[in-house]
Amino acid sequence: MTAPASKHPKPTVVPLSKDAKPQPPVADEKPPVPPAAAQAPDIHPHDALDRTLRAAMAKLTSGVSPYAASEAWVDWAAHLAVSPGRQAELIGHAQKNMFKLAAFAANQFSDDPEMPFRPNGNDHRFTHPDWAKPPFSMMQQSFLAMQDWWNHATTDTPGAQKKNTDRAAFMIRQILDTVSPSNMPLLNPEILETARETKGQSFFDGLQNLATDIEHYITEEPFEAPEGLRVGENLAATPGKVVYRNTLFELIQYSPQTEKVHAEPILIVPAWIMKYYILDLSQHNSLIRYLVAQGFTVFAMSWVNPTADQSDLSMEDYRQDGVMAALDAVSNIVPDRKIHACGYCLGGTILSIAAATMARDGDDRLASVTLLAAQTDFSEAGELLLFLDESQVAFLEDMMWSQGYLDRQQMSGAFQALRAEDLVWTRAVRRYLMGIEDHQADISVWNMDATRMPYRMHSQYLRGLFMENRLSAGRFAVDGRVIALKDIKAPFFVVATEKDHIAPWRSVYKTKLFTDGDLTFVLTKGGHNGGIVSEPGHRNRHYRIGFRPADALYTDPDSWVAAHDTKDGSWWPEWSAWLGKAQGSDTLVAPPQMGAPGKGYPPMEAAPGTYVFQK
Repeated sequence: MTAPASKHPKPTVVPLSKDAKPQPPVADEKPPVPPAAAQAPDIHPHDALDRTLRAAMAKLTSGVSPYAASEAWVDWAAHLAVSPGRQAELIGHAQKNMFKLAAFAANQFSDDPEMPFRPNGNDHRFTHPDWAKPPFSMMQQSFLAMQDWWNHATTDTPGAQKKNTDRAAFMIRQILDTVSPSNMPLLNPEILETARETKGQSFFDGLQNLATDIEHYITEEPFEAPEGLRVGENLAATPGKVVYRNTLFELIQYSPQTEKVHAEPILIVPAWIMKYYILDLSQHNSLIRYLVAQGFTVFAMSWVNPTADQSDLSMEDYRQDGVMAALDAVSNIVPDRKIHACGYCLGGTILSIAAATMARDGDDRLASVTLLAAQTDFSEAGELLLFLDESQVAFLEDMMWSQGYLDRQQMSGAFQALRAEDLVWTRAVRRYLMGIEDHQADISVWNMDATRMPYRMHSQYLRGLFMENRLSAGRFAVDGRVIALKDIKAPFFVVATEKDHIAPWRSVYKTKLFTDGDLTFVLTKGGHNGGIVSEPGHRNRHYRIGFRPADALYTDPDSWVAAHDTKDGSWWPEWSAWLGKAQGSDTLVAPPQMGAPGKGYPPMEAAPGTYVFQK
């Protein structure tokens, strides 16, 4: 095993109590660039004035560029205006929809009328049985008919850029969602039924919920988890110790739960777009606890929640002072052993970059690489690409420049908009018009506990990866030299989820296109988070799994699905067995010590550490 001399200085250990606030960057680190225009002497006053104005506009629009929106409308409308054949086809489609509605209107009072229009699979607004009864059925069908026509009208417009027509379709969907009959108290049978059963109390409860949410929004009070779902007590409660801390992350080493453990440790690299404990939720669905119970020595990174003072953190900082510093720590605590690295979401992307750099530089400390819902190619990155072009990114950059980071509310709004009919409108109807409190589960508490994204890093990520796709295109450079994923010789275990709208599974699958080594691919039921948090015993779960040997021919994703049958249950045991096999030996050893005090890695606070509590 070859490990080049570390570029990292002696570990910076900053002792903190659980209630203490993390210290500012140490003196030997590169000072951050202040985000405020008045503190940026390298910016011309004219540019500062323009950026300040654009930043104010971006805050009003939550980072959405009005220029990009208008460009999409103009492109679609202009090409439709000079396509009389397409216009005639749309008129014909409207007539067909009207005839379907007329036929349904005539038959709606029959015992079992056929519904000509159906909501999509993610739309749960019309699940109440009374939507199938008059007069609500006619209102529902009229709305779905209008939705169907607009979906048809904003696709396949000759000459228009697909990105613009997709964006126009997205905006139309947002507009239609606001006028859905499910949002109207007098048109929604579920709202009326609840009001009747509660004698109108549901409306008063809904107004109270609305007033509470408005107060929290104005005062920006941090979210408080309910009893029974507190971090460090019920969530992120797997026993362990913080064994290393710098200004970017804390490294947690988990206490062994078996007398003997597998010789090679696991390092988990979570995304810094969210708190790490999505992988350590409640006791029954904690992936970290599961791995420890299977006899693995597990380390996990807990990223800092950056402030404006850390606006200059870069992608390279997250690689070098993040992933590489964590690998150095694990190598010192469990010496002479290779490491199984696992990256989740954005953590998987930075792990891939680190692994390719290590392969290029002759560092062979990685025994395997596991990617969970993580993209290495962004050419098919799904509906998130609707928010990204030069105008959109420039707007976001100016907003981040003015405040030093992308705020969690600004970031979560984009994800919610992708499934607004369910994540926004269904929730709003239940909470504000039916007076129903949100059901608090461990994953929903975690979802409310979001983090910020530093200005420089997020700008580099959006431009270099999402917009320019440099990593898989062979144009991503580290230390001035381009890296390539195909240089990684360690075996891969790649997990994608069927309904992922953040990292679509076909995009995750493309890891097979840009790597040459052994690769096991798993496609599991669920979404971006729910498919990963899929513990044994979770009902109605299934997955597909397949192995690609080194240098095998490429198989397209649809052919792969057709060739691999589903298996019932959780994919976790498959990964556990794969990790055990990848150890290269069946030998179990005594657990390593907690930390390495003699090497500068003393055990400190108990898990989950201090950074996870930062608001």
